[in-house]
This record gives sequence, structure tokens and C-alpha cells, in this order.
Amino acid sequence: MAQDITSPDKYDRFIQKIDHFQSLVEEKKNLQAKIAQMRDEFNATIRPLENELAGIIRSLETNLSRLESGAPVKASTPRISRGQLGTAVKDLLRAHPAKAFKPKEIGDALGTTGGAFSVWFNKYGVHDNDIERIPTGKEGKRFLYKIR
Repeated sequence: MAQDITSPDKYDRFIQKIDHFQSLVEEKKNLQAKIAQMRDEFNATIRPLENELAGIIRSLETNLSRLESGAPVKASTPRISRGQLGTAVKDLLRAHPAKAFKPKEIGDALGTTGGAFSVWFNKYGVHDNDIERIPTGKEGKRFLYKIR
């Protein structure tokens, strides 16, 4: 078995393949390092801009919520407690003796609804001699209220 010493045998070819494989691994590591460095540089460049953008978006959201809410909300008047609606109605009517009020006007002035006033009047105010109930319209279902 005479073999030519200059020709590579199977071991030499194996070593060459391993050397080629190792060089590919090294090249892969170098490329990964370059990519990581470029990514870090990119993040360092973009981060301040992202922070500025986030601040502007927060400001826009704050201003948008103010615009969507419209006019500032009025502080609500405290609710009239039970039993005080009649006194409040009489005080209002006495303050304006020449004017006849609709239920809605009374409700608005007292911070309640016209319906709440109508319910109170039908339950308690019908027999009250201080409040005059003036029918309006044909059917007599609508009324104006005035102090006597």
C-alpha cells in the first residue's frame, strides 16, 4: 500500500473541514458582535426621541380629555334633604312674588328636577294655602306656581 505522501488523506480532509467550520463560527461571532454594537448605537440614538414623543403624547391626551369634557363642570348644589323641599319652594316663591314658575324653573333654581317638585306638590303641596296652582292649557294638566 504505497500512498503518496503529498496527497491529503481522510484525516487531512477532516481537519480541513473542521478548520473551515471553525472559521465560519468565528465569522458568525464577529457579525453578531457588530449587530449588537449597531443595535446599542441605534437604541442610544432613538431613546431620547422616543421619550420626547411619549411626553408629547401624554400632553395631547391630557389636553384632549379637557377638550372632550367641554366647559368646566359646575359644582353641583347640595341635594335638598327630605322634608326641606317644601320650605325651599316657598322661599323661592316668596323671593319672586310677582312671577309664576313652571315646575322645571323651580327645579332648576333649587338644583333638583321639575319632576321631583311636581311629585312633592301632588303629595304635600296640594293642601298648602301659601302656594297658588295656576292651570295652563286646555286640558288643565300643566300648571304654573305662584305664592299667594
